[in-house]
Amino acid sequence: MTAQTILPANSAASGGFDVANSCRFDSGSSAYMHKTPDSASNRRTFTISTWIKRSKLGASQFVYNVRPDSNGATGIFFTSGDVLFLTIEPISKTLVTNRVFRDISAWYHIVYAIDTTQGTAANRIKLYVNGVQETSFSAASYPDQNADLDVNTANPINIGRRLENSSDFIGAYLSEFVFIDGLALAPTSFGEFDEDSGIWKPKRVSGLTFGTNGFYLNFQASGNLGNDASGGTDLTESGLAATDQ
Repeated sequence: MTAQTILPANSAASGGFDVANSCRFDSGSSAYMHKTPDSASNRRTFTISTWIKRSKLGASQFVYNVRPDSNGATGIFFTSGDVLFLTIEPISKTLVTNRVFRDISAWYHIVYAIDTTQGTAANRIKLYVNGVQETSFSAASYPDQNADLDVNTANPINIGRRLENSSDFIGAYLSEFVFIDGLALAPTSFGEFDEDSGIWKPKRVSGLTFGTNGFYLNFQASGNLGNDASGGTDLTESGLAATDQ
């Protein structure tokens, strides 16, 4: 199939970055990626960034999921009502948007910046959509200061499905999926507003510091879609083929 492009090529003068590839996650094929870090790292500060174009609505669909045990899972998912839901374990905290995400023709850039060392509770989890911080939530409960989270432990990471019962596969295209270990970054680390159109667009992330368990999926190798372009351990694909690039 034709590679998905987030935005048309931008001029060099604007500092633009044309993204050549995405990965199609077909829920009907139970498509997902997974890996288990070799060791624990920073459990208090990290950033997740991805561009996503939805192709299935009205169902629970996981973007990212970590499950260390039977007590629960930390995950980012769209609910059956098409809102974005973040659940954090082992402390049972949640952040649920009022905003719905139902435009299947659009690319959404989603950034979660988490830093439990912050003194102000609302600064410990920040959600940005297309470069703008989301502030309207139907539910918002924040970690205690300096809380250790289940993320960045030596436990399985899944992208594209719910790990605890191997369900809730996502139907979407994902592009430029980045996990930063040890830093809570602003969306300007991953994108910028176009000078002429005002549209939020991607920019090159290869110069970022990814940290011990960080990774960068640019989906440029059709035969190895789980390749970590930051040089870390690759993710293993399941239900994905070269035609999903």
